Amino acid sequence: MEWKGVIDFARAANAEIVTSVAISDGTRNHDGVWSPDQAKAFFQFTKRAGGSIAATEFMNEPTIPSAGGAPSDYNASAFARDAKIFETLLRKESPKTLYLGPGGTAEGIPMGTRAIKLKLLPTEELLKATGPVYDVFSYHFYGGVSRRCGGELKIDDTLSADWLDRTNIVEKFYEDLRDRYVPGKSMWLNETAEAACGGDPFAGQFADTFRFLNQLGALAQKGVKVVMHNTLAASDYSLITTDTLQPKPNYWAAVLWKQRMGTTVLDPHTPTNAPLRIYAHCAKSANGGVSLLLLNTDKTQKHSVALSSPAERYTLTAGDLASPTISLNGTTLQAAPDGSLPPIKSQHVDAGSVILEPESITFLVIPSAQIKSCMK
Repeated sequence: MEWKGVIDFARAANAEIVTSVAISDGTRNHDGVWSPDQAKAFFQFTKRAGGSIAATEFMNEPTIPSAGGAPSDYNASAFARDAKIFETLLRKESPKTLYLGPGGTAEGIPMGTRAIKLKLLPTEELLKATGPVYDVFSYHFYGGVSRRCGGELKIDDTLSADWLDRTNIVEKFYEDLRDRYVPGKSMWLNETAEAACGGDPFAGQFADTFRFLNQLGALAQKGVKVVMHNTLAASDYSLITTDTLQPKPNYWAAVLWKQRMGTTVLDPHTPTNAPLRIYAHCAKSANGGVSLLLLNTDKTQKHSVALSSPAERYTLTAGDLASPTISLNGTTLQAAPDGSLPPIKSQHVDAGSVILEPESITFLVIPSAQIKSCMK
């Protein structure tokens, strides 16, 4: 069964499962009220198959209910009624699973398309109707809509401050709602990618790596606990190609972030909207060490940073923004035929000035920084 395959994959990858449940006509009684029977069977099968669900939303993106299969007259009151039925089921069948919500999207910025004209059910109305039932405040974010759905995003805009800063604008929109209606709850961004509706072709190219890593750095500074990228292997915005299973540039970016950036976030004391964007965390593997992420979004100008201690450098570049491959310190990254990854090798740099080429991404790990907040 397909769901058993998901459970097996999560176990093999040492990953946790986050999901939502079906809410369309087949799950509703003759009055249109959601029934928990199918969701109950789903949770029980997951247990029997040796799996567990770490967290779940009730439904996918309730702010655009028609896209999720909800009844045509679905409103905030109906959502609250159904979401509370689901909460009762969840607390009984899977009490360790975090209840995420509401999971809104398409708010905070104009989506920039004439093709999608969907009824919007605002997150604020959902929160007013449900009350504080959620363990975690969740939202979804796309900076625009892909061409296949009428979007007009261009690869030339991918390094612009307007494009990169949209993640901050939308986070602030949802953070304000969180603070008003479920104060103190953690925030998760549990669906994001270059653009809604499958992404544009450049979502799988070097250009989008700037958006992806800037988003991870910016949201970490704002205290967002989880960021989930859509998808692993489907459509233009996937992390690996569907046919060859070769990693795309964003996959390699995720590997470097995971390996080098620790979970303690530091203040780099630099502007976040400058052509050179800098993010700082405690290093993943060095006691007292620091890892820097430096995004040179300038298309023509080099920038530099001054280091007081030696560092290990990992620089990502490509021939141009449209490249489907990426190089690490000048060597093209590619998985082996069996899917294994090559060694992620650094380049040693001495203390002093480090030059950052235009349209480049650099991780600098400074093991001897001796930052007190990074001491274990």
